[in-house]
Amino acid sequence: MASTINRMKNHYLIKSSIVAALAGFLFGFDTVVISGAEQTIQSLWKLNSTLHGVAISMALWGTVIGSMVGGWPTEKLGRRKTLLGIGVLYLVSSFGSALAPEVYSFMVARFIGGLGIGISTIAAPLFISEIAPPRNRGRLAGMFQFNIVFGILVAFFSNSLLLGLGENSWRWMLGIMALPSVIFTLFCIWLPESPRWLIIHMKDNEGGLKVFRKINPDFTDDELKTLVQEVEDSGNEKKHAGSFFSRELMKPIFLAFFIAFFNQLSGINAVLYFAPRIFEMAGLESQAAFLQSVGIGITNLIFTFVGLWLIDRLGRRTLLYIGSFGYIASLGTTVWAFSSGHTGIIPMTIFAFIAAHAIGQGAVIWVFISEIFPNRQRASGQTLGSSTHWLFAALITLVFPLMAEALPPQTIFAIFCGMMVLQLVWVKFFVPETRGISLEEMQDTLKSK
Repeated sequence: MASTINRMKNHYLIKSSIVAALAGFLFGFDTVVISGAEQTIQSLWKLNSTLHGVAISMALWGTVIGSMVGGWPTEKLGRRKTLLGIGVLYLVSSFGSALAPEVYSFMVARFIGGLGIGISTIAAPLFISEIAPPRNRGRLAGMFQFNIVFGILVAFFSNSLLLGLGENSWRWMLGIMALPSVIFTLFCIWLPESPRWLIIHMKDNEGGLKVFRKINPDFTDDELKTLVQEVEDSGNEKKHAGSFFSRELMKPIFLAFFIAFFNQLSGINAVLYFAPRIFEMAGLESQAAFLQSVGIGITNLIFTFVGLWLIDRLGRRTLLYIGSFGYIASLGTTVWAFSSGHTGIIPMTIFAFIAAHAIGQGAVIWVFISEIFPNRQRASGQTLGSSTHWLFAALITLVFPLMAEALPPQTIFAIFCGMMVLQLVWVKFFVPETRGISLEEMQDTLKSK
C-alpha cells in the first residue's frame, strides 16, 4: 500500500510539470499560427513590406516586453498566479486577433498574446526547475520545449486544415487558440506554488516543506528538513542579495545572454514564421508549401523528443555540440542548394536544420537558463535570457521580409550558418555542464572569482 501511495504522489510532480509546460503549447501555437495567415493579411489590408513586417512581428515585440517585465509578477505574485495570468492573456489575444477589423487592432491583439509568450518563458521553466529533482530536471523542464514544438505542429496542421474555409480562413486559424487557452487556465487553478519561492520570498518554510513532501515522496523527514534548510541558506547569502548586474553573477549572465543570442541567430524563428514563403522561394506551389510546413512541425516534435531523452543522459553541453554541427551542415547545404539551383532538396535541408535545432538549442535553452542562476536571482536571470532571446527574435522577424526582397536566399542562410560556427566556438570554450547538479550546488559552481 505504501509503495502505491508513493507512486501516486510521484504523479503529483509529473502532473504539475505537465500543466506548467502547457504554457509552452500555447507559446508554440501562437508563434507559428501566423505563418498561415501572414500572406492573406498582407493582401487583405494592402500592407507594404515595412508595415507587414511590423504587423507580423508585433507578437514578438509583445514577447520582448513580456520577457522584460515578466520577472516582476513571477517574483512578487508567485509562479502559480503568474501562470494563471498567462492563460488569460492568450485568451484575449486569440479573440482579438480573429475578430480584428483592421491592421492596428490586429497588432494590439497580437501584442497581448506576445506578452503571454514572454512571461511564460520566465514563469514556466523556472517553476518546473524549482520543483524537479536534479536527476530528472532536464527532462521535466524540457517538457516546456516539447510542448512548444507540439504547439507548432498543431498550428501547422490546423492551418493546413482550415486553409480551405474561404476568405476568412485566417480568422479561424487565429481564433481556434481560444480553446487550449481556456483549458490551460483551468488546469493552473490546482497547481502548487514553487516551494523555493515560498521559502525564499515568502519565508514560509512550512508551506515549502509541504510541497517538497508531495513532490519527493521517497524523502525522509530529515532529508526534507535538510533540503528546506539548504534552500533557505542559499537565499540568505549576502553576496546574492544585492544588485543583479554584479561581478559575482557575470558568469551566468554571460551564459544566459549568449545561449539566447545564438538561439535566434540560427534563423529558427525566420524559418518557423515564414516557412511557406521559404518553400515557395524553392519553387513549391502554395498548397505544397503548407504541407511541407506540417513536415517541419513533425520533424521538430520527433527530434525534440530525442533531445529530451538525451538531455539527462548526455548532458546540456553535449547536445549543444550536436546541434551546432547539425546547424552548420544543414545551413551550409541549404546555401549550396539555392546557389546551384538544386532547390528540390531544400525541404530536406530545412528539415535537417529543424532537427539540429530541436535536439540541441531547442531542448537545452530553457532548461539551461533556469538552472544557472542563484535561487534569489533566478527570476531576474530568466528575465535576462528570455528578453535577449525575444529581442533578437523580434528583430529577425521584422527584417526578414526586407532581407527576402533585398538579398538572394543563399546569402541569408549563409549569414545564419556563419553565426552557428561562432556558436560552436562558444560551446567549446565557455559552456559548463549542468547535468545532475542541484540548484543550490550550481549556485556555488558558477560563482565568478
